[in-house]
Amino acid sequence: MFVIGTAGHVDHGKSTLVQAISGINPDRLREEQERQMTIDLGFAWVTLPSGRQVSIVDVPGHEDFIKNMLAGVGGIDLALLVVAADEAVMPQTREHLAILDLLQIPKGLVALTKADLVEDPVWLELVREEVRETLVGTVLAEAPIVPVSALTGQGLDELLESLDALLETSVPRQDLGLPRLPIDRAFTISGFGTVVTGTLVGGHLQVGDTVEIVPLGRTARIRGLQSHSVKIERASPGSRLAVNLTGVDLDLLQRGQVLALPGTLSPTRLVDVQLRMLRQAAHLIEHGMEVELFTGATSVLARVRLLEVEALAAAETGWAQLWLDEPVAISRYDRFIVRLPSPSLTLGGGQVVEPQPVRRHRRFDGRVIERLAALAQGTPEAVLLTLLEERGPMAARALAGQSQLPAATVEPALQALAEEGRILSLATDHAGSAHLLKEDVPLISVRGWERLMQRASALLRDYHRRQPLRSGMPREELKSRLRLPGERGNQILQRAEREGLLRMNGDLVALPEHQVQLSDAQQQAINAVLARFEEMPFAPPAYAEVQEALGADLAQHLIETGRLVRLSDAVVFAPEALNEMVERLTDHLENGRTITVAEVRDLFGTSRKYAVAFLEETDRRRITKRIGDARVLR
Repeated sequence: MFVIGTAGHVDHGKSTLVQAISGINPDRLREEQERQMTIDLGFAWVTLPSGRQVSIVDVPGHEDFIKNMLAGVGGIDLALLVVAADEAVMPQTREHLAILDLLQIPKGLVALTKADLVEDPVWLELVREEVRETLVGTVLAEAPIVPVSALTGQGLDELLESLDALLETSVPRQDLGLPRLPIDRAFTISGFGTVVTGTLVGGHLQVGDTVEIVPLGRTARIRGLQSHSVKIERASPGSRLAVNLTGVDLDLLQRGQVLALPGTLSPTRLVDVQLRMLRQAAHLIEHGMEVELFTGATSVLARVRLLEVEALAAAETGWAQLWLDEPVAISRYDRFIVRLPSPSLTLGGGQVVEPQPVRRHRRFDGRVIERLAALAQGTPEAVLLTLLEERGPMAARALAGQSQLPAATVEPALQALAEEGRILSLATDHAGSAHLLKEDVPLISVRGWERLMQRASALLRDYHRRQPLRSGMPREELKSRLRLPGERGNQILQRAEREGLLRMNGDLVALPEHQVQLSDAQQQAINAVLARFEEMPFAPPAYAEVQEALGADLAQHLIETGRLVRLSDAVVFAPEALNEMVERLTDHLENGRTITVAEVRDLFGTSRKYAVAFLEETDRRRITKRIGDARVLR
């Protein structure tokens, strides 16, 4: 499915031409019909000679409605530039052409409308030549030029055949598995409820799907789909759609929001872009300047942070970050236009290279520019590696989604990176580089891994210096300081242990070479305390007494090294005594016998405090099970 968009100066006959070839009046508003001037977006469709059905988005030509024009022209596959033969190229013709060029609309055709009003063939040829000169250096430089008349029908068949021929070699929209529908209209229909329209890109949608409205953050369900007034169950990328939604009120919806599958598209207020100035731009873009950004069907004020220069002049290109006034749904490779808010002028446009930068970039930093260039122009391998290095470890499917690359491109690129030794798998059970995407293997770049290990080593080295009596840093503390929470942090530490870079002992992490060094005095103090545990194995000193005798650090050292076992805040045992108690308890409970706290107290000649702590420990170890006031073997 393809979408054709009109462009051109006001009153050059765009809507009349659309109605002539489709039989549909795109001017749906009463005011448009009364004034005979397009104010907002209009929509139609037409069947071409080949039988191919295409959608048409008709945009206003008046300079006062350029914002509405930009809301419709961003999602088109082919531009139909309309120039009236009796007036030739006019100011909005040039601005619309410049916008089409900035958006890199891949193909186009020029319709010389009102050809019936031109009696002199020489004049018509002069107009054709002026149009051809105007197109030089733009994406429409090789576009066919077809004289037509919507009134007499002159040239309409040739126009449709030319459109058909251009679309014959056009590449359909890719299915990335990430459907997005920028909303260009929202309204209600009696008996159906809320309806939104837009051009679907990035993937399929079907009836029954749950979708998220971004950046609104609300979810809804697709009750029905229509394309060209025909009900469908499933829509493919490139379709013009009307989507009937349930679960969301009309007053929450507006042009510029985007329908997406939940969790696949995040709003952003900071984007990295490659910015290109118009060849005829009458105003500089300076660092820190406020502009109006147009992308998809949305517009938002933005502050420009130029990363290489202080200003961009006409025809220049540069890297920039745009700080948006409010969150917007934008994806990598989206095209955009920037305009001066007042006076209203088109300045330039370009392409989004990173919709979710993790930070504000330092200006005049060569590494930043190198990274942005890799994202904008690099191979799939360069894009994936750059994202992985910037954002840290992530699963292969999440990486593929953020790259906006087709899955068929991602899999071989990941395999190549793995075989070249530039990315690593964090999965303990994954061997080789095959099926990284299919198996959703957690990945990290080699450079990212090296940086992470340097940070981990520095943190542990500092911890060992400050806590020489501790066997290691608590695992969760290290993960937190490395900003690697949850399972991803565990995978990092497990790989580091497999490579011999770290040593883990239970919930403690240490450098491999770290050993606790005790002084003679400390060892003597420990021996004296442990002797007390040998003297009274089943009623030993409380943990507070151990801390008082040795200090908190040395007492914790005995716990970490397993020379004492802590059962509660107060109760500790020597491991030998605890093992003996477990063995004797197990023997006592053979043959279905039970035991109470009082009987445990008497069995070991201890106090109730120790008996309770001991039985709670055997419950935790699943040796015993409590039934009422007694315990039995599990």
